[in-house]
Amino acid sequence: MTTPPTTPLPLVLAGVRGHGRWHLENIRRLQARGLVRLAGLCDPHPLTAYEADGELPEQSADLDGLLASTGARIAVICTPIPTHTDLALTAARRGAHILLEKPPAPSYAEFRRMADGVAAAGVACQIGFQSLGSHALPAIRAMVAEGLIGRVTGIGGAGAWVREEGYFRRAPWAGRRRLDGADVVDGALTNPLAHAVATALALAGGGRAGEVARIETELLRANDIESDDTSCVRVTTADGLPVTVAATLCAERAGEPYVLVHGERGRITFWYKQDRVLLQRADHGPEEFEFARTDLLENLVAHLNAGAPLLVTPEDTGGFMKVVEAIRRAPDPVALPDTAWHRVPGEDRRAVPGVDALVARAAETLSLYSELDAPWARPAGARPKAVSPR
Repeated sequence: MTTPPTTPLPLVLAGVRGHGRWHLENIRRLQARGLVRLAGLCDPHPLTAYEADGELPEQSADLDGLLASTGARIAVICTPIPTHTDLALTAARRGAHILLEKPPAPSYAEFRRMADGVAAAGVACQIGFQSLGSHALPAIRAMVAEGLIGRVTGIGGAGAWVREEGYFRRAPWAGRRRLDGADVVDGALTNPLAHAVATALALAGGGRAGEVARIETELLRANDIESDDTSCVRVTTADGLPVTVAATLCAERAGEPYVLVHGERGRITFWYKQDRVLLQRADHGPEEFEFARTDLLENLVAHLNAGAPLLVTPEDTGGFMKVVEAIRRAPDPVALPDTAWHRVPGEDRRAVPGVDALVARAAETLSLYSELDAPWARPAGARPKAVSPR
């Protein structure tokens, strides 16, 4: 028996440049499969046919009007962080289901306003943490449940990336903690390497807000920006499990970010961008696995058409948003001394010598930078910022 065909769901994309280009390509991939139909693009600066590399649908800078005129059933929102809540609520009021790019909001209060408003409107909302669609996550949970690495003692996360100084000038909100009086909270842990935090929390059983008990932050910067570019956070879950994630955008060499599950008799390393897993355990040789991934927009369509469970609901990201809130409330990032970084010859970027190894050690030992004796990690007399999220 064949499955009856479904009518492609009309969809609008808000935010067409930057990461929005990836969404546009993904939408066209699903359109070619007959799952969605791109009905509109929403951006203050419309795309040209040349930029779009194809036929253009209706365009408007007004999401509410575009949803009304197109009758779109889905809104994909990939706009500046401070706009997420209002645009998601605009879509919800129009009855459109939502794929909202991460981070979902710049503060916990804005997150709750969005999540509660979406729930009250009765529409589905998926948060764009693509790593949480990886089939590696249930596989890792199964390995842990089978006792392959013994009792889990902690989760580490590491991200050593490089970003040129132009990255922080790509948009008015880039590299900012606040803009025109509104929270932005752009930073290494809350935006480019947010997947490391969200994935670590998901594997630790700390994905929801009530599963987070304590948060410690250390925020630093080598670049001349307002937000952090080299930072670490340690979350203690309600079950007492430590989750430490260290990140930098000033690495000497770019590396693949990963999450590390520590066990009493082994460990599991998950390179989440590659959906690749390494299992190391006592009395066994190392075993490596590669997994598929479910696209989050495709999952949202399957949810609407066939009732498939959503993979990343707003409530599933409440723990991550508690981390965002702790970073928002923390003192502004400390500027590293000029002796702690250098300009990379031939590249428009700053690098911090030794930070690549330090990030890895933090994930390995579940330690903050200051506990690893990094000379620049903590000004004399200062202590890591710890907050209770409750």
